[in-house]
Amino acid sequence: MKALSWIVRAIAAIILLQTLFFKFSGAEESIYIFTKVGMEPWGRIGSGVAELIASVLLLIPRTAWLGALMALGIMAGAIFFHLTALGIAVMEDGGYLFGLAVTVSVCSIITLVLHRADIPYLNKRNLS
Repeated sequence: MKALSWIVRAIAAIILLQTLFFKFSGAEESIYIFTKVGMEPWGRIGSGVAELIASVLLLIPRTAWLGALMALGIMAGAIFFHLTALGIAVMEDGGYLFGLAVTVSVCSIITLVLHRADIPYLNKRNLS
């Protein structure tokens, strides 16, 4: 289970971290996406900062649950906009970005399940 935890956390963190370059550098795709949903530039920069924080938290075993919860929330927003304003395929990417959002979501859910004992208020031993 420890190996599975590291694998799914690493996958999610790597995907989140690799998209930061595009968000922070103002890549054409990122600007298009956030303009289309009416959140350019602050939504792009804010989501990038949130993804950076989630990535770091995912890589620290003690805070993996919090990083997974953050990543899942961020990806819920991404999936919502793909299913509404953007469409599955964005700028003819064949659904690549949507697939990455789903992958991070699945990895985050697995992380939450594997680290459920670390979540405060769900495990009484963490309350003391």
